[in-house]
Amino acid sequence: MGEKKAWQPAVQQAMLRAAELESQENNNSISSGFNYRWEHVIAVVALALKLAELVDADSEIVEAAAWLHDIAKQTGETHARYGAQEARGILIDTDFPPTKIERVCQAIADHQGLWREKPLTDLESMVLWDADKLSKIGVTAAIHWTGMALTQHESNTTAELIINGRNASWQDRTVASMHTEPARRAAEKRILAFNRLWDELELELAGADLE
Repeated sequence: MGEKKAWQPAVQQAMLRAAELESQENNNSISSGFNYRWEHVIAVVALALKLAELVDADSEIVEAAAWLHDIAKQTGETHARYGAQEARGILIDTDFPPTKIERVCQAIADHQGLWREKPLTDLESMVLWDADKLSKIGVTAAIHWTGMALTQHESNTTAELIINGRNASWQDRTVASMHTEPARRAAEKRILAFNRLWDELELELAGADLE
């Protein structure tokens, strides 16, 4: 592991503040409840760095983009575009390589959407997109969404959690939209695990294991 650069804690703190603000706006507290945005971003960073290593992408660009990709999530459907703008302002005041800032912004701007009709062409954009969507498939997604639903009082029963989980039918299109081969393989495994999780939960609740 190399020496930590000043930009790394800077982007982490910027994202943490944004996650705390989003949590507070949802009547939650990062200190007393589950913070979906923060948990999601942590997962995306880990996945993006692993993918970058596997496909030989620029790890600095990927890491910065992963930490900041949801920095403007509160703007809704425009969050990728505004997130790129905000990331530029954050990075320019750090020791992040100036020649790479626009590539970080491009990756953030490109990560919008749960599936794609046309694949991306920039490698770092591909890695961020794949990492972001991988975190929305599989057991990770089930845990994150359950935590968010319970904290925000969106689901009150286990049955509702199961129904909401099974309603994520868009995941098939997400799997088909993966860019990198490692992400594609992982996505195929994750969607099987995601669906199996709800099957197993229903069987346990029905006492099927007692037969």
